[in-house]
Amino acid sequence: MRTPLIAGNWKMNGSTELVEAFGRAFSSAALPSSLDTAIFPPYPYLEAARRAFDGTPLQLGAQTLNPHPSGAHTGEVSGSMLCEFGVRYVLVGHSERRQLYRESDEQVHDRLLAALGVDITPLLCVGETLAERDAGHTMQVVLRQVGFVMERLAPEQRERVIIAYEPVWAIGTGRTATPGQAQEVMAGIREYLAGFDRDLAARLRLLYGGSMNAGNAAELLAQPDIDGGLVGGASLKVDDFLAICQSAG
Repeated sequence: MRTPLIAGNWKMNGSTELVEAFGRAFSSAALPSSLDTAIFPPYPYLEAARRAFDGTPLQLGAQTLNPHPSGAHTGEVSGSMLCEFGVRYVLVGHSERRQLYRESDEQVHDRLLAALGVDITPLLCVGETLAERDAGHTMQVVLRQVGFVMERLAPEQRERVIIAYEPVWAIGTGRTATPGQAQEVMAGIREYLAGFDRDLAARLRLLYGGSMNAGNAAELLAQPDIDGGLVGGASLKVDDFLAICQSAG
């Protein structure tokens, strides 16, 4: 059985007050016995989150990292720095990074390697735009993004990756892929991974992102190839995020 993971990506949102509210809520929350949970706050809140989440099920994630270990990279943060704050997960290749900051497949790959190099679990984000979906290119785009990274990893490295499928057209728009649409893509990713190793395909966790919320989480998470969610806007509301986590039981 794959342990579900519910991860909250706060993007450039949040506050110390919100961090502390999550810490209080999850210190006594009733959650499924087999569930991983994580919050990905902006960098300035990592230390506050580490303190607030201590003694709760919430683990700490970061939203990106620089592939270099150190150096003259003003405004950037390395994997070793994230480790000092107890960061367990990091996003690589989020569509906003690919589109707004022009991160290429090569740069995504380099960031993923940097995460693995410091024992942080990378969440590889992949997904298609609305134009690509309407043109019938969803699987071509998604498997290109997955394949560029996975083909360049050693077998033992592939085992340590989590893949998050986020249709770009459903991020922050209120539109959500139907459970059937999401499952179809997830199944395609798992089938592709089986080309490397069938055991890898059976074990590797696949998350769905793209306007997952308290109202649709249970139906999405019931799909056989969806092992959790990468949650955006709903992860900024304590009650909504808690309800999504409880839906994963």
